[in-house]
Amino acid sequence: MTDAGPEPPRALPPGQRLAPRLRVQHYGPVPRLRPGSWRLTVNGATDDGKERHLDLDEVAALPRVAVRADLHCVTRWTVLDNLWEGVAARTLLDLVPAAPDVTHVRAWAEYGYSSTLRMEDFASPRAVLATHHDGAPLAPEHGFPLRLVVPHLYGWKGPKWLRGIEYLTGPTRGFWEERGYHTVGDAWREERYSYLE
Repeated sequence: MTDAGPEPPRALPPGQRLAPRLRVQHYGPVPRLRPGSWRLTVNGATDDGKERHLDLDEVAALPRVAVRADLHCVTRWTVLDNLWEGVAARTLLDLVPAAPDVTHVRAWAEYGYSSTLRMEDFASPRAVLATHHDGAPLAPEHGFPLRLVVPHLYGWKGPKWLRGIEYLTGPTRGFWEERGYHTVGDAWREERYSYLE
């Protein structure tokens, strides 16, 4: 397992307060895993124009990283020093390269939930497709079997129950962005709502 980069600053982002542990917040019910049919799909503007599907074993076989990072919720709580383990987002980008004109990715999750990120945020050395939290497999309510974590963005930008990464050649709005949240969602710039764009 490799380390994914330097530690972030220890100050809290503006408007955040400490929480002792991760809270359970999500839209809709916790999905039931069906291992035989579960796939992570990478599609959209791929470099070769092809769609790729990875099953649980293929995801588990990819090189692993550990990222110690805080989690910032847009509802103003932060949990410090989470240890996220899984696959670096950059590993997925190497495995299924994006076309040269890709500027954004849309992360798809169960029930059609989605969140759009700039490519530079998804490609951050600290962005991880997490399978474990604090040394244990993710709990179902926290995103098992796969959750996207992008530490400098608010938590809604990293969907639980990740099922797909779609390469995009321009911005589009995901689930919460369509409901008034910021398209970027940088916690350190307090980019909570769309009126700040």
